[in-house]
Amino acid sequence: MALNYENLSPEMTQRMEQDRRNNTLPRMGFQEENVLRRDGERDRANLIRTAFIRDIDKIIHCPYYNRYADKTQVFSFYKNDDITRRALHVQLVSRIARTIGKALNLNLDLIEAIALGHDIGHTPFGHAGEEYLDQLLSAHTGRRFSHNIHSVRVLDQIYPYNISLQTLNGIAAHDGELELSEYRPRPLADFAEFDRQMEGCYREKGNVKKLVPATLEGCVMRISDIIAYLGKDRQDAERANLIDHSVFCGGKLGVHNAEIINNLIVNIIENSYGKPYIKLDEEHFAALQTAKQENYRLIYKQDQVRADLDITVRPMMAELYEQLLADLKNGNTASPIFSHHIGYVNRAHYRREFPYEETEPNQIVTDYIASMTDDYFIDLHTYLFPKSKLKIEYKGYFD
Repeated sequence: MALNYENLSPEMTQRMEQDRRNNTLPRMGFQEENVLRRDGERDRANLIRTAFIRDIDKIIHCPYYNRYADKTQVFSFYKNDDITRRALHVQLVSRIARTIGKALNLNLDLIEAIALGHDIGHTPFGHAGEEYLDQLLSAHTGRRFSHNIHSVRVLDQIYPYNISLQTLNGIAAHDGELELSEYRPRPLADFAEFDRQMEGCYREKGNVKKLVPATLEGCVMRISDIIAYLGKDRQDAERANLIDHSVFCGGKLGVHNAEIINNLIVNIIENSYGKPYIKLDEEHFAALQTAKQENYRLIYKQDQVRADLDITVRPMMAELYEQLLADLKNGNTASPIFSHHIGYVNRAHYRREFPYEETEPNQIVTDYIASMTDDYFIDLHTYLFPKSKLKIEYKGYFD
């Protein structure tokens, strides 16, 4: 099958080239002088460390940033470095979003800050782990867990970094499971409005899908999240010997990861340049929806991908949750919840409104489990339950 790489139309190419030559590029990006922080006296921009470079630096130096490296993207239980983990995913999202943002003359530092921080609150074991933790927190408290809202909590409360409202909003509203043909930013007035939105997401999980990015940069990041995983998950499934690329229908976007990325980027730029929104045309949006449906049918909902997680990780997480909660409530300071979590968080020495250990116990347990990598989770379960019959079998390179 011949590869299909689309290009910008001659008309759009000429327009963009003229705008660059004449210095008439559309000014659609977020202007940094309008940045908002909880503490406006701190973290003021300067010539070297501009507003969103400061956000980027804070995010990549967050203690939890390292843990991207061993968190499942889609495929758990593989000891295979060729299969994507979240560390690579956030870089791919950043790269794709910055490519689009550069062409549209948007704020590239804001895009990068949102992209690098968007999954920092994600659980181990991907969306399955997120689902299990949501069920546990909800059963104990009635409150809900969503990884994008927890990413905000990591960067705004567990580690009160004074991250900008624009970055936090982009992270909260990045839901890559909800594709749209057109993304229009919805202005966000202040942190008071943002905090009401976040509390609404804790109370009712469906509210997450109602969040809208406040900037074009946030809109670009949101569609780039889909572009980054759509073809890469197919590539990973093939490397895991679960499928062959021939099972996909192809169509307007193509079958291979590189085709999908190129063709969606080109179409977004073609339909969004100089516009106050981010848009795909009808043909490419329909192809995106079809491709996503294929991924769900052929990858995400396959028994090989999900069954082992339900059999092993779900009960393991329930055991960990109950044990850690009991240790916390009983003041068992020898427990890892104190030494490996509360102590770990407090060593960062950030000023908080009240001590972290005074946080509601279920929230502390949720913070801890969400922070774990896949291997950390497994090792902790083995440490706390050495006689457990729940074991995870990894597939190696030669299995």
